[in-house]
Amino acid sequence: MKSLILENSPITYYIDDKANNEWLVFIHAAFVDHRMFEKQFAYFSGKYNLLAVDILGHGNSINAKKGDTISKMSDWINQIFEKHNISAAHFVGVSLGSVFAQDFANKYENKVLSLACFGGYDINNFDVKKQSANSKEQMKMMFKAIFSIKWFAEDNKKISAYTSEAQEEFYNLNLQFKKKSFKYLAGLQKLVNKYPSKQRQYKLLVGCGEHDIPMEIEIVNEWAATEKCDKVILQGAGHCANMDTPNEFNSCLEEFLQKNISNNKFDMFFLSMIYS
Repeated sequence: MKSLILENSPITYYIDDKANNEWLVFIHAAFVDHRMFEKQFAYFSGKYNLLAVDILGHGNSINAKKGDTISKMSDWINQIFEKHNISAAHFVGVSLGSVFAQDFANKYENKVLSLACFGGYDINNFDVKKQSANSKEQMKMMFKAIFSIKWFAEDNKKISAYTSEAQEEFYNLNLQFKKKSFKYLAGLQKLVNKYPSKQRQYKLLVGCGEHDIPMEIEIVNEWAATEKCDKVILQGAGHCANMDTPNEFNSCLEEFLQKNISNNKFDMFFLSMIYS
């Protein structure tokens, strides 16, 4: 994938536009970067045009200026769309990435073909009690990171991945996270419950791994029960299911995408018949 820097921003992004097809956007989890999707890039390359970003404070998106905040991520992604003439795309977000995928959908709904959220929660309808519990756990982890990123990464890999291979991959990526980047994550709560819930104009897939923390599995089940969407609990996977069970993750994502490509083509055909 080509590595590019978005002008007048700290954002580094990665593009594979060899396919004459729809766009697929990947947004990574906290403390790692776009490389957590390497097995997805290999699988979907040639089938879709691919776009991935390093979230502010992660990977190569670290040269921030005064006024750059994490709440600008959706606008920066939209600038990338405009630069490369991307009219709309399918979005895939894992953990923190699902927050930004949803925030983009809140702001630019007409540019979202479908949305797949793994290890995330509905940012427009997040329970205050769960939000408080989640914040407390994050504070505990951040306390460890203040003293040692290595200590933090050692604990974080066990929460973020289930298989030993995925844990090692996550750990090595996490080691490259800079302590100073924690300040950007502080603004994350501003994106939660900012917009009212409404009927989505695109298809939604929610999921997580069977070995994710109990609260996340509960959140996914509640999300699927309150909104019309597809749901998947991936066997043998933890929080970052795409790293634990990449083959199963790729298969279920492809099935979801293919279904929605068919729907999109049908909608376009139907509209053309109406207006012809």
